[in-house]
Amino acid sequence: MSEPVKGKVEWFKDYQFIGRVESDSCSVILGEGGISPMKLLLLSVAGCTAYDVVMILQKMREPVEGLEVEISGERREEHPRIYNKVHLHYRIKGNVNPEKAKRAIELSQDKYCSASAHVKLSGAELTYSFEILPEE
Repeated sequence: MSEPVKGKVEWFKDYQFIGRVESDSCSVILGEGGISPMKLLLLSVAGCTAYDVVMILQKMREPVEGLEVEISGERREEHPRIYNKVHLHYRIKGNVNPEKAKRAIELSQDKYCSASAHVKLSGAELTYSFEILPEE
C-alpha cells in the first residue's frame, strides 16, 4: 500500500484559501482571486493524462515535440454539482503516427490516469479527440 498523501488548506482572507500538499513546495490559491476547486479538478485530469501521453509516446520512440490538452466540462444543475460530461482534446506536435497517438491516449484513459479514473467513477461521461500537428 502506498503512503497517504497529506495536505492542508488554510483560510487566507475573505473567500480565499491557500492549499499545499505536504511533499511539494507549490501552493495554490482557491476561491476568489484564485482557481475554483472544480476547475482545478479539470486541470488535474488534463495534467495527469498529458504526462502519461508524453511518456508513452516517448517510450514508443515517437517524435513528439509538444502537447497541448484542452479540457471542458459540464456540471449538473443539482447539488452536488459534479461534472457529468468531460471532453479532452489533445494537440500532439511532431510527426507522430496517428495510430500510436490513439493508443497512447487509450492507455492513459483506460489504465494509467488516476485523475480521469476518479471522474469516470463519479459517473461522468469522459470523451476525447486528438489531432496531430506535424513539425513545421
